[in-house]
Amino acid sequence: MDRNYLAEDPYSLALGDIDPAQPILFQHDTMWPYFERLRREAPVHYSKAGMFGAYWSITKYRHIMKIEANHEVFSSDVKYGGITLRDQPLDFVLPMFIAMDPPRHDAQRAAVEGIVGAPSLAQLEILIRTRAQAVLDNLPIGETFDWAKKVSIELTTQLLATLLDFPWEDRRKLTRWSDVATAVPGGGIINNEDERRVELLECLGYFTQLWNERVNAPPRGDLISMMAHSDATRHQSPMEYLGNILLLIVGGNDTTRNSITGGLYALNKFPDEYSKLLADPSLIPNMVPEIIRWQTPLAHMRRTATRDFEFEGKKIRAGDRVVLWYVSGNRDEEFIPQAHRLIVDRDKPRRHLSFGFGLHRCLGERLADMQLRICWEEILQRFGRIEVVEEPQRVFSTFVKGYVNLNVQIPANAVRRH
Repeated sequence: MDRNYLAEDPYSLALGDIDPAQPILFQHDTMWPYFERLRREAPVHYSKAGMFGAYWSITKYRHIMKIEANHEVFSSDVKYGGITLRDQPLDFVLPMFIAMDPPRHDAQRAAVEGIVGAPSLAQLEILIRTRAQAVLDNLPIGETFDWAKKVSIELTTQLLATLLDFPWEDRRKLTRWSDVATAVPGGGIINNEDERRVELLECLGYFTQLWNERVNAPPRGDLISMMAHSDATRHQSPMEYLGNILLLIVGGNDTTRNSITGGLYALNKFPDEYSKLLADPSLIPNMVPEIIRWQTPLAHMRRTATRDFEFEGKKIRAGDRVVLWYVSGNRDEEFIPQAHRLIVDRDKPRRHLSFGFGLHRCLGERLADMQLRICWEEILQRFGRIEVVEEPQRVFSTFVKGYVNLNVQIPANAVRRH
């Protein structure tokens, strides 16, 4: 008999029957009590037969940090399955530097790090602000509209197109490819793996044309040119190139877009915090990492044990999948007081797991922080309280923790002169 996960009481189940890796729980935002119970009773927990097969759940902040720091035992390498609970099909494996171990990881990551260096960020800040102003100035007043589509997706897609020097008129393709790359079949994006493959091969064809243009031209400052002219990446296979492109697209799209949406949603859930922010916009730089923690736009990262290893009294076997639930670690009350709340003036807000830790800490962390900071600076110059008018639709995924839409209104009396 199929389980009705939405009707279950997580506290009435036997521990062995708890399986938080169900996309429907994330789609309905009902996974929290599962993680709460696991943190308290079984912080290193084995699920025997989930949707994606057997796996270990690591749910406490300090345990996640320990495993992140031990990449020799707990590998991200695609040859073991990669970074998501869902294994890649054996005949369509996409290597990418986040799914590599040293030394290949270090060399390929270094090839594109310049895009988030200080000189590049200084130039991008001006561009991001100009574009944020244009998007916000064109929002309807007194009408219901989808914040995710009009603001979050538009701003992140514009920036991605710039970083890749991608044809501007086709920039929404980047959003589509990002969604296809991470989608669970049957969740509204694709129906099966064959459909995913067809669209991702279209993505490869498009980016191969761009590669051929850049490799035959002098080096430039965009990500494709950086890869085409780096010794570490210029000889990568087509599948490896596609893997790295998808990593950059998903990293630059899903995370920031869902934090822009999640931030507005969270402020509406905690109206006293919204009032605090409106009264003191200087809190924005502190609020940004708090939004990223509260939202946790990527719910998990997966590692694979390379050998038998005892961890917190549990025997993890070579080949076992180990899921680091960032979404749970970021709500660990033992480490983060009132972790369920968004607190815009929280002390030490950067102590979160959303960007990972150690070897694979997010390459674009400073860029994401800057984009969110600028976005909120420009929002507060223009508007008072923007009202969420109904609960959002959420993504059907245990990897991307995000929103399909968020319907809002900007009341006429919330418009400020700027």
